[in-house]
Amino acid sequence: MNTQGTPEPSRNPSAEPGPAGPVLDARVGSLSGPGAGGSTFTVVVAAAANFGVALAKAVAGLLSGSSAMLAEAAHSVADTITEALLFVALKRSKKPPDEDHPLGYGPERYIWALLASVATFVGGGVFALYDGIHALTQDENPGDPTVSYIVLAVAFLLEGLSLRTGLKQATGRAQHFRVPTLRYLRFTPDTAVKAVVMEDSAALVGLVLAALGLLGGQLTGSGVWDGVASILIGILLVCVAVVLGRSNTEFLVGRALPGPLRDALRRELVSIRHIEQVLELTTVVQGPGEILVAAKVDFQDDSTADQIEWACEEAESRLRAMIPAVRLVYLDPTPPRRDT
Repeated sequence: MNTQGTPEPSRNPSAEPGPAGPVLDARVGSLSGPGAGGSTFTVVVAAAANFGVALAKAVAGLLSGSSAMLAEAAHSVADTITEALLFVALKRSKKPPDEDHPLGYGPERYIWALLASVATFVGGGVFALYDGIHALTQDENPGDPTVSYIVLAVAFLLEGLSLRTGLKQATGRAQHFRVPTLRYLRFTPDTAVKAVVMEDSAALVGLVLAALGLLGGQLTGSGVWDGVASILIGILLVCVAVVLGRSNTEFLVGRALPGPLRDALRRELVSIRHIEQVLELTTVVQGPGEILVAAKVDFQDDSTADQIEWACEEAESRLRAMIPAVRLVYLDPTPPRRDT
């Protein structure tokens, strides 16, 4: 509103117009569309599958003396711990803002998810590598692999069902953003579903490696094949842990919106009446569908206090309409820098 109570025009005719409709981007995420809010269910399914599989693998590994089976048991234990940490991450990140945490708890999901990747690295990868090296140095004769084969077959089925749940959610989200599923998994701020898909995929590959190790030992009578399989499983888990750790660290440090979206935000702000230019623009992805936007803005010199207030309200409304994931908008009236 201006000082006479007349509504301000919604746009500056001379400014470049912003996007015609809402912008959805997989690198930003959203709280709507297919699969939204399904990460908790995906994590619970994966945790239940991994817990049952871990017990079965441990028993089979002890009975057969297979290092690969014991490595797979450690893999499933690490995955179970991972899912438990991801569940905590999802629950705590949904807590509303309070006086002590005015920006909310969104980034907390990445702290717990980072701990989950450490659990995969230490609990799964390092143990598998150690057990594989131990098997190679000892070269023990493998025992009867019958029970192990049965357990591997059941584990493959359960892990496959868990992976199917994760892929179903990821595919639905990818379709919502109109991008390939692999691209969605690479850039999504929802690292929980990314972790489930990667860990279940690694689990299936690990099961195949364990089966090949058992088969090689059965045909040759040597424990070398079993040890090699265990080492390969360890390397696989370390790679998964590193990828997930880097993804979560990127969001903990603070990932900005992609360049094209930042440029679109600048254009939208400048198109608002009374805003002369955007001096600085800061954007932070705090979680899926949680974006913070802060900007130092130069207002026209003849703008009144009422007009500046109106422009700030208009800016918040437009930015949220343009990118639905924007939750917080802070504008700081700042005079332009004068060259001396």
